[in-house]
Amino acid sequence: MSKSSPKESQPSYVKLAMRNMVQKGGTSLKHFVLSTVGILAVLVGLAYLTR
Repeated sequence: MSKSSPKESQPSYVKLAMRNMVQKGGTSLKHFVLSTVGILAVLVGLAYLTR
């Protein structure tokens, strides 16, 4: 990874992810929603199986 300026420290992964989300817009939002729904489905499924 290249740094944008010599005295600026390497950006954190959170900052890079947020910048990427802003640039990609709808795609990141769609993936976030799909991930959230998937995780909730797994949790509900496990709760159902282990009740």
